[in-house]
Amino acid sequence: MALVERGPELARLRDCVAGAAGGSGAGVAVVGEPGAGKSALVQAACAGVSGVRVLRGACDPLLTPRPLGPFRDLARQVDLQPLRQGAEPSLPEVCELVHDALGGRPTALVVEDLHWADRASVEVLRFLVRRIATVPLALLVTYRADEIGPRHPARPLLGDFAVLDRLDTLDLAPLSVAGVAELLRGTPLDPHRVRALTGGNPFFAAEVAKDPGRPLPATVRDAVLARTADMDARDLEVLQLVAAAPDRLDERVLAGLGVDLATLSRLDGTGLLVRSDRGLTFRHELARLALESTVPPCGAAQLHRRLLDALERLDPGDHAVLAHHAVAAGEAARELRHADLAAAGADRAGAHTEAVAFLRTALHHLPPGRARQRAALLLRLGVELYLTNDLGPAITTVSASFPLWAEAGDGAGLAAAHATAAVLHYYDAQRRPAEEHAERAAAIAGPGRAPAYASACATRGFLAFHRSEYDVAAACLQEAARAGVDGDEELRLRTTMIADFADVALERPGARDRLVRHIDLALAHDLDEIASTGFSNLTNLDVEHRRLDDAEALLQRSIAHAAGRDIAICSHYQTGVRARLHLLRGRWRACEEDAAQVLRDTGMPMAQLWPHLAAGLVRLRRDGGDGGHLEAAWRLAEGLDEPLRRVAVLCGLAERSWLTGEPDERVAAAAPELHRLASTPAGAWSAGELAVWLRRLGLLQEPPAHVAAPWALALDGRHVEAAAWWHRCGAAHEEALELADSGEPQQGVRALERLDRLGAAAVADRLRLHLRRRGLVAVPQRRRSTTLANPCGLTDRQLDVARLVARGLTNAEIAQRLYISPKTADHHVSAVLTKLGVPNRRQVAVAAHDIGL
Repeated sequence: MALVERGPELARLRDCVAGAAGGSGAGVAVVGEPGAGKSALVQAACAGVSGVRVLRGACDPLLTPRPLGPFRDLARQVDLQPLRQGAEPSLPEVCELVHDALGGRPTALVVEDLHWADRASVEVLRFLVRRIATVPLALLVTYRADEIGPRHPARPLLGDFAVLDRLDTLDLAPLSVAGVAELLRGTPLDPHRVRALTGGNPFFAAEVAKDPGRPLPATVRDAVLARTADMDARDLEVLQLVAAAPDRLDERVLAGLGVDLATLSRLDGTGLLVRSDRGLTFRHELARLALESTVPPCGAAQLHRRLLDALERLDPGDHAVLAHHAVAAGEAARELRHADLAAAGADRAGAHTEAVAFLRTALHHLPPGRARQRAALLLRLGVELYLTNDLGPAITTVSASFPLWAEAGDGAGLAAAHATAAVLHYYDAQRRPAEEHAERAAAIAGPGRAPAYASACATRGFLAFHRSEYDVAAACLQEAARAGVDGDEELRLRTTMIADFADVALERPGARDRLVRHIDLALAHDLDEIASTGFSNLTNLDVEHRRLDDAEALLQRSIAHAAGRDIAICSHYQTGVRARLHLLRGRWRACEEDAAQVLRDTGMPMAQLWPHLAAGLVRLRRDGGDGGHLEAAWRLAEGLDEPLRRVAVLCGLAERSWLTGEPDERVAAAAPELHRLASTPAGAWSAGELAVWLRRLGLLQEPPAHVAAPWALALDGRHVEAAAWWHRCGAAHEEALELADSGEPQQGVRALERLDRLGAAAVADRLRLHLRRRGLVAVPQRRRSTTLANPCGLTDRQLDVARLVARGLTNAEIAQRLYISPKTADHHVSAVLTKLGVPNRRQVAVAAHDIGL
């Protein structure tokens, strides 16, 4: 198709490709409706450029996308052996492989039809664009904007193209009347009439121009089918076969389908087909859809069956494509087999969203009477739903497998299903059902079914650990070891890691390093769920024990892993833990951002406890009210029935009573729980915090014997030393409260300075009143909002972002530095540019001195 009215866009793409030839990386996303000329524009930009290799990958309109589809195409063109050989490397491995393969020489990588992309492919592309400056790469992607909704997996990547340096987005506008006239040159057609008919769509207008003697077609379909009006029935059938292969028709199957050279020559004359390194395909997707619409009723199944037969002989390992054809052919047995195997491949590739779709396809086509097979598929689907944070359907799905396991007489399978249900109910903040399922799993399996029984015992140990019942947990894990876990690496590592959790909680020497090694081992064996569970529990314990630097570093790693492997439930939970970390570090805006993200998303209820507590305390300290968050956190803590989480929320309720003067019976009755917690090192932090709050409220009758260091200093009256401990830790609010508790006027003034800096207005007002009542005359006044205002009206967080922009950091680096999501960093940078009135981030650096950065 001729390029008309695309001069500036073509020049921009050629600049990008030329930049790669010169060693500079950049990317351009080309967006437009079907027929806007996206592919033609990209092809023209890459044509005739010397010194740059051109690689292509495409996303396909399959029922369920192929995990890493475009990069499997890439493996045919460059050395990506694991993908070429049909293996399923982990997503981080794929990212590194692709990055290394593209970094060796100047390259233009074209990825077509991003709107059909799978989540794993999007993550690889995001990995590339955030490192685009490090490779001589021109990344050119095309997509249709109206097919990418707010929850589409490609949405974050498009956000990167919108805001990151070296990335750009080109929106292809419809042709003007003059542009249509250029396409119609040499024909008697009226440009105004054709422009009105086609809406300026270049493909549609070009198709009209090919047959100017025919009546004007009403639709693109009519224009395309006009090219086949005089075609022989057998040739039309070949076109229909190509149309039935939405990814491509592999040229190696042509002979098996009876397509000879003469037929190919006739089809080439239509101008509808094109040969690529991916096989035979239509010149445009609109043409494919037009030919697909000519298939008579019941004819599609026959076409897909022919393709399925040929492709199974040719490439039996491409199960995503084979599943697509099997479903369309109505071949139940082959539907089931290929969807099942495609789901397993998607799981290994870290494409759990696609695994869910494949498993649902397999279940839909499983014939009746196969109880054991259906139960196994349901259990696998439940686990995949859990990983994608769809917890309610996960519980329903796993529960539906119970009667099927019983019908099949498979006790081991039934025990495994109950053990899985125990974990799901626990994350759903329902401890009692969780424990009942764990007990049921152990009873069904019994010592006679060693792996199932060991797994059930490990689950019981996991639940006991979270309830701070360390002796019970140890006994369960010993029972699991006696049942035998050595032959099952996954089960052995899971059991070992639960023991590590308890050792870290009890602060046993070397326990944390040992747990980190076991997490790395799980990652090396691609045991995603076990590794992520390790990350989630260790980050939570690091924050609980106030190892804030360690927690910060680990959260950066763990959230990236969960996002990269499509384990939404873990990124959901770990973001909640990060909200609590931000609260302690005084990063309250970041705390609110993380808390709001977790509370806004549906998913694991347990993950909402820390965000509710953190968001409630930020609002309480600023405004004197918590907005109902503390009561929501309490309800979750009651459902979980775990001492450490329960006491953390009790501390929040105690702080509310202290600040507002309103008593809370739950806090008044907390003393017995306090002394139970202080009996082990695991409870020393929670017990110490609660003891200090009870003392502030005048409710502490006897301090606990063993509490963590800063709380021990506070309870011993050594408040300035306690404040120094919190200062070293980076917990500004706790530092300020200890300075205030010292009773020394000078320290009280220091506390006010810290509280004002944090924005803890309600706490600062209470302290000012207290200092005045004690007779201090020179109490600093509350700082006015005008004196608190930042340059150019920037918020505190925007000021932080502006400083980092001025230092030359990318949005991705800013997100990592400030512990916010990349999307949030993008929004902040846009706001900074707007408020400063500068056109780009370089001007922020220029203005840095004038605005005090």
